Amino acid sequence: MKTKSLILLLILASLWGPSFLFIKIAVAEVPPITLAALRIGIAALLLFAFLYMRGGRLPKSASFWTRVTIAGFFAHALPFVLINWGETYIASGLASILNGLTPLFTIVIAHFMLDDDKMNFRKVVGTIIGFGGLIVLIAPSLSMSMEATVLGILAVSIGAISYGFAMAYSRKFLTKAKPLHAPTAQLLVATLYLVPLSFIVDGGVELNIFALSSPVLWSILTLATFGTAVAFVIYYKIIEVASASYLSLVTYLMPVYGVLLGIIFLNESLSWFAYAGAGLIIFGVMIANKTIRFEYKRTKINTSSLDSCVSK
Repeated sequence: MKTKSLILLLILASLWGPSFLFIKIAVAEVPPITLAALRIGIAALLLFAFLYMRGGRLPKSASFWTRVTIAGFFAHALPFVLINWGETYIASGLASILNGLTPLFTIVIAHFMLDDDKMNFRKVVGTIIGFGGLIVLIAPSLSMSMEATVLGILAVSIGAISYGFAMAYSRKFLTKAKPLHAPTAQLLVATLYLVPLSFIVDGGVELNIFALSSPVLWSILTLATFGTAVAFVIYYKIIEVASASYLSLVTYLMPVYGVLLGIIFLNESLSWFAYAGAGLIIFGVMIANKTIRFEYKRTKINTSSLDSCVSK
């Protein structure tokens, strides 16, 4: 089970990691929230069509739709808007660190929401090591002149909290749903949130799909198909076999793929920061997943023996 959850986490990171590259390409011609609405909307239609062709139908129960409505808001609509807006006021390097707070927030939220995901020493150590690795990994992109405002920092931080809550909430209420039901319904609901918002925030931008360049079109399709539809199915597979706090560690693995893509496509060279950061992240994830045995034993003092020694 530990090996399976680790493999699934690596697959999810490989699907989400390249997303930043494709977002960077697509956002040059498509406004951020409109891009999010397109990405999630196309993914929702793909999963719905796949589910329908397999003879599946979405549940009609009010409790199911209430739960996916809440999950869709906190997993997609709210963090997408906050992080996109926040990055207009803070540097991307700082945004990466703040988004990396997701596992820390998830550990705390899951501790209070879930009976089988309580905080323990191993989880805390693994998460802190992973967060340290994230800082080391992106350290070269940070500088003292980095642009930041309080509102930007607050927006991205709340986005990270939202992700943490969504992971714990999905683990608690949506793991028993049939395969494809939860991801399909959640993406459909998130589309209903984001499409009207894109018209309000982006000023009713009239997007001519045929006028978009080929790189942008392929980026949108890749984001929707692999970075959202397929990735979200894997997301729920992990939720079924692992804890919410463990799933949140994917946030640390994603920048590793970003570094690798920079090497492959941008001819960037590896610095010691990249080696050290990636190593710490993987080490932290393995500790949190119990792949590496990490024991912490407190020495218990025999007070009765101590009292007898004192009396003598």
